[in-house]
Amino acid sequence: MNLESVMDHDLRNDPRFLAGLASNCGKDPRIPEGDGHAQTGYAGIVGQSRALSEVLELVDLVAGTDSTVLLRGETGTGKELIAHAIHDRSRRRSKPFIKVNCAAIPSGLLESELFGYERGAFTGAITQKVGRLELSDQGSLFLDEIGDIPLELQPKLLRLLQEREFERLGSTQTKQVNVRVIAATHRDLEEMVMCNEFRSDLYYRLNVVPITIPPLRERPEDIPLLVRHFARQFARQMNKTVEAISPETMEVLVQYPWPGNIRELQNIIERSVVIHARGNLTVKKSWLCHEHFFSKSSALSTFVAAAAGERDTIGAALSRARGKVSGPTGAAAMLGIPPSTLESRIRSMNINKYQFKTA
Repeated sequence: MNLESVMDHDLRNDPRFLAGLASNCGKDPRIPEGDGHAQTGYAGIVGQSRALSEVLELVDLVAGTDSTVLLRGETGTGKELIAHAIHDRSRRRSKPFIKVNCAAIPSGLLESELFGYERGAFTGAITQKVGRLELSDQGSLFLDEIGDIPLELQPKLLRLLQEREFERLGSTQTKQVNVRVIAATHRDLEEMVMCNEFRSDLYYRLNVVPITIPPLRERPEDIPLLVRHFARQFARQMNKTVEAISPETMEVLVQYPWPGNIRELQNIIERSVVIHARGNLTVKKSWLCHEHFFSKSSALSTFVAAAAGERDTIGAALSRARGKVSGPTGAAAMLGIPPSTLESRIRSMNINKYQFKTA
């Protein structure tokens, strides 16, 4: 079995699978009024694939604990929804759920946003400010894009995770908090640790219960459910009537690899509902990124032809990239696949990518 068939389950290119989806859409292409079997019992989470079910099983297991959770996955896969699901099913559900996007807040302001400050702590601090950490006391703190947190701030976060204590900027008074930390990232933290871009002790404190959110291309059976869910949602918001989606349109959407994942699908369906007048809901192929539409990497073909199997294929790419997975010169780029997909395969096959750094 080659790398391509394993890493993406080869469902997008399986004629029997596509025919089954198209046939199912053809039998009843109407948009149902109710949520039907598309809903999972978790707010906003739609799907019935095995990959998603495995994630939700982990959510159920970890929700009843106070253990730190690290959500991993590509951008747009729904990590924030999973974080909300963990909080909503925990005993902290009636307490605050506070989100901090570590990439969206300038590094100079992130410390004060997280920990707060006292009056006079710095120029412009004319009043006392309670940080988001204190606001989340007794509840959950969601640290999105944790891989973007500055190195100089990481020791304070490590102390929080270890001791559950901190000080506001400009204060010598230590405060205690009872907070459950959920972190998320699309970055390769292990590689960042090797490159001294992320503290190893902080990584191990965060990585207590890792949950990897599968990209949409690895759960294609959920695409028709998501399409109908978003079509119904936007039609209701815009006071429009969308009766059906043609099997042809649905087949195109199932075959597309969705590099932007669920967020991209949501945007495409919203656009189609905006311009929808009557008849079946349609999606123009010009809206989809052509370079991703059934793109086959010539490098991948070369590696597959030269290697005996998937493990050798990955090893050959890692050796050429000297163990680097991400970036334009990384193994993932050579293979023409997203870094998170390659990382998933590396972990599942117990490949030590670091041995290739000196190869």
